[in-house]
Amino acid sequence: MTNDLRKEFWDRMDDVRSGMLGATGARSVPMSHFVDDDTPGTLWFITAKGTDIAKSAASGAEAEYIVSSKDEHLYARIHGRITVSQDVAQLDDIWNAFAAAWFEGDQNDPDIQLVRMDLSEAEVWMTDGNLKFLFDVARANVTGKKPDMGQHGTLTF
Repeated sequence: MTNDLRKEFWDRMDDVRSGMLGATGARSVPMSHFVDDDTPGTLWFITAKGTDIAKSAASGAEAEYIVSSKDEHLYARIHGRITVSQDVAQLDDIWNAFAAAWFEGDQNDPDIQLVRMDLSEAEVWMTDGNLKFLFDVARANVTGKKPDMGQHGTLTF
């Protein structure tokens, strides 16, 4: 199940646009992540240099990223370590119009800080979505059988 859960986790993370990123010394804030297909177990974030997240990343802080897909198919609590990165090629690769809206100019803005999150563990819940869950709850009330809560497990990276 773990390999299937891992593959499904990454497939669904591609469809999630944002979550809440917090770290030692930094309160949780909404952030958009970028999945790195070339480096399994890594997420990337773009923030400003003066933010608490950037300051925590400068010290290699432990971090937690909470995500929930809008279709209710994925919930995850992801742990890892965040660090600052100067990887210009990676920034060029993930730069998009959403990131550009937060900064003046392009990805050469001196206030941009690329943050890398190397994952250590993720607790994952995956469901078939809200409608199936509602059907399962209704069926459980009629039959006494517990509703199908989907897949749940912990992935180690």
